[in-house]
Amino acid sequence: MTDTDAFIQNLRERLAAPLPGREAQYKMAFAHRVEELQRRLNPPDNAKTGCVLLALWQELDVWHTALIRRTENPRDRHSGQISFPGGRHDEGDGSFVYTALREANEEIGIVTDQVEILGEMTDLYIPVSNFVVRPFVGLLKEPPAFQLQPGEVEQVFVPTLTHFQDPASRSTADVMVGGQLLVREVPCFIVEDRPVWGATAMILSEFLALIS
Repeated sequence: MTDTDAFIQNLRERLAAPLPGREAQYKMAFAHRVEELQRRLNPPDNAKTGCVLLALWQELDVWHTALIRRTENPRDRHSGQISFPGGRHDEGDGSFVYTALREANEEIGIVTDQVEILGEMTDLYIPVSNFVVRPFVGLLKEPPAFQLQPGEVEQVFVPTLTHFQDPASRSTADVMVGGQLLVREVPCFIVEDRPVWGATAMILSEFLALIS
């Protein structure tokens, strides 16, 4: 068995076993966010569902994933933030996996039939936008040829997994939550001099616990 096969097999097994869950997610959440989520163990009944794809592929024996910077939009509470490709689950989508794959295709051109879904991580409630995010991990058969969705995606980043495993990639930043509230010293990962924080950082934190 090659190192690649062993990595994927181990990841698939870890995703099928009890997940690191909230404890791993909270390592990259600011204190107020943790308190808020602990007070609200279950999301409200009117919460919407969003699905994101943590895509994995190898280039020159190095594992990469894809993050996007959303286009500035005053109507979007997550405007300009860095996130995984994804979006709202529509009733016509059927499965949540389909939503994650559809959005990844629409936003950055990832070809659906080139993705093998390895599993799903712990869902995460985002109070500011009232979304429950369901993160899926997908293995790409080959490096993607990105096509950015005009008006939705401003930029795509392709950091390596080793970048996030390096403690130097972690920092804190002052961020604007919901376009209204400035929160200081929020835990984040730094990708090309930009902070990756909030739900995206929390999802990454659980993923790193899975592959550690």
